[in-house]
Amino acid sequence: MKQVRFHHTASRVAALMGAVALSGCLQTQTVSQSGMVLGNGLAPVGAPPGTCWGKIPTPAVIETVTGQVLVTPAKMNADGTIATLPVYREESRQQILTPRTDRWFEIPCPPAFTVEFVSTLQRALQARGLYSGAVNGNMDDATRRAVLAVQSARGLPSDVLSIETARELGIVAVPRKP
Repeated sequence: MKQVRFHHTASRVAALMGAVALSGCLQTQTVSQSGMVLGNGLAPVGAPPGTCWGKIPTPAVIETVTGQVLVTPAKMNADGTIATLPVYREESRQQILTPRTDRWFEIPCPPAFTVEFVSTLQRALQARGLYSGAVNGNMDDATRRAVLAVQSARGLPSDVLSIETARELGIVAVPRKP
């Protein structure tokens, strides 16, 4: 994701964060610093309506296999000796070892992603010793690095805040069980 630095009022930062978060539910596509596709307007099969999603594409693992292909077989004499040697050519082909996959995870939707929300996120990360920057409500590089650190430790290598991490940090309500 291309980083843009602003030194404006909190309302402009809030407008920017709202636009960035809103893009998560529209048809545009953005790639974060960690390589995660964000805001492509898609969701996993069976996703509840009104939810927002991020995904981490995992590329396919492809191997190049080289082998010998028989072009002309050996010719044998009547007495069993070889008249002409066989002719081979080298051939390479690619083989997929592991297919491409997408790992989906739910993210906070635009109405919740405000300057106040990011400030709360920064304070929660600060309280856990993961963030030492200013609490300014700006989703800056330091905040993204802290989010990446906490989520990577939980098996989600992304600098985009997941709803699960937000709940674990206590900044998003946990839904009640019926």
